[in-house]
Amino acid sequence: MSREDEIRDVLRAAVQEVASAQDNPRTWLSWVVFLLARLEEKATDENPSNKEAYLEMLSALQDEIRNRIKTGGWH
Repeated sequence: MSREDEIRDVLRAAVQEVASAQDNPRTWLSWVVFLLARLEEKATDENPSNKEAYLEMLSALQDEIRNRIKTGGWH
């Protein structure tokens, strides 16, 4: 199993935990924000110059969310 597969499995388990604890998807926003905040901390703690790359990732995420809302699917 690749490292990416292992990470996906960990994230799938985390999603299951959140969904089991809170069955209303509206309440999941705080968990998404929590995850993004921890990723930002990790990116900038290890290399402060990663701040720009992190902001670029957030912009790309906005585009993905817009596309999801428009098309009804993730690409």
